[in-house]
Amino acid sequence: MGQQLTVRLSPDLAEQLERAAKRLRRKRSDVVRLALEEYLSPEGVERPIERVRDLLGQVESGIPDLGQRHREHVVKRLRHAR
Repeated sequence: MGQQLTVRLSPDLAEQLERAAKRLRRKRSDVVRLALEEYLSPEGVERPIERVRDLLGQVESGIPDLGQRHREHVVKRLRHAR
């Protein structure tokens, strides 16, 4: 790994980081690194979740078999966007 950075966190932020690390089963430093990479990434880069956001949590999507074949629709959308 490259350079080391020391950061002071508020108690609230430190607790949020700890919970995120446990939830993701990652080290705190990994969570911070991932967050920084996402925050500092070029704005034009589309994240995979953005490609399928309209398919998630929809009651009325206009896709008649979305409930039965949701995985296929998500995979198709992710592959098509490349």
